[in-house]
Amino acid sequence: MLEFLVGDNMRFVENIEKEEYENFTRNHPKSHFLQSYAWGEFCTVAKGQIAHYVGMKNDNEELVATALILEKKTPLGYSYGYAPRGFLIDYTNHAYLKVFTNYLKEYMQKNKYIYIKFDPDIKYQDIDAEGQPQANGENNYELYNYLLSLGYKHTGFYKLYEGNQPRYTFRINLKKSWAEVEAVFSKTFKKSIHRSEQYHIRMDNEVDVDGFYKLLTQNSTKDDFDPHSKEFYQHFVTKMGDNMKFFNAYINPQELLTQINEEIALQEASLVNNPKNAEDLKNKIARLNKEKDIFANYSDSEILICSLICTYTANRAWSLYIGSNDLANLTFAVSKCYYEAIKDAHSQGLDFFDLFGVVGDPHTTYKNLARIYDFKRKFGDEYIEFIGEFDLVNKKFLYKILPVLLKVYRKLRG
Repeated sequence: MLEFLVGDNMRFVENIEKEEYENFTRNHPKSHFLQSYAWGEFCTVAKGQIAHYVGMKNDNEELVATALILEKKTPLGYSYGYAPRGFLIDYTNHAYLKVFTNYLKEYMQKNKYIYIKFDPDIKYQDIDAEGQPQANGENNYELYNYLLSLGYKHTGFYKLYEGNQPRYTFRINLKKSWAEVEAVFSKTFKKSIHRSEQYHIRMDNEVDVDGFYKLLTQNSTKDDFDPHSKEFYQHFVTKMGDNMKFFNAYINPQELLTQINEEIALQEASLVNNPKNAEDLKNKIARLNKEKDIFANYSDSEILICSLICTYTANRAWSLYIGSNDLANLTFAVSKCYYEAIKDAHSQGLDFFDLFGVVGDPHTTYKNLARIYDFKRKFGDEYIEFIGEFDLVNKKFLYKILPVLLKVYRKLRG
């Protein structure tokens, strides 16, 4: 471990050993999977980034701050860094922030960084369902201004997914009874869970990258986005290990066909005996026949229709990746997977379940982002606006021209 004294009874530490880093980060009140040692290892193999685990110790040799810095080298002989979801530090302690910032400036100068970006897991302000500031709500305007005074450059209050991480999310508070957690779910969501039961969905937690990726590619075609390679998710599973979990939903089409045929027979008999309800019964029979035609296309005894991957720290949970097909929508399996994941996180005594990203403009017409917002808001609880991205700049000229140079370089590489 390389160390150098930087004054004020604090010590900046480079290359923190894995065990020491994890002991601090996993159980920190603001722990985030994007700051974990495992995430750094994953980004190294899956994204070609270089992971650095740095921090600050007090005069008792105790860590009081850490940061995972993901380094990306440029053809210019300089690098730029990204500390996902910021530093683990007491953001209310301005003295710590100032000293640690000065350490990072020295670190950048020493290691030829153009800048380091970070986007802390800090709320900017309380907002309503429309993403607007709440009157008399809490905020972190003072922290925002203090970071600017330390030399950080804020990159903007973007509303969509323009940054490295979403600037808005929904979080479900799990530090209450399960009945209280369910109480914040919308009636529509609870109804979808109830309706999913009629399809006898089987759930398991088996790691199935192949099955997940097959479903994900179907999502990408429908929702107009480019998925990562299958190897990307294989690396994720390998590196995150016990810090991730699959929630898989299966149906048995042949069993459902038998069930539907029996239900159609019952409804047709009711139609004869209850002519007053003829319209409702005919609509129900028509719906059953439509489902019958869909399930008849599948000869499998059981098929995977939805796969949700979640990730964890010792006290928090996030939904991260999901793959599903049209059968998942028909059977409400997507809602079922989220429901089971949230319930599982609650049973573990975790602090919250984060739905990991929505837009700040609920009415956007860009792609299907408004639809994602509408789906996730059904889980209820808190709609959060994060404080955003900050850049700590070391080389101002290179920082200014870097986006253009990288664009040209990537074009030349093909």
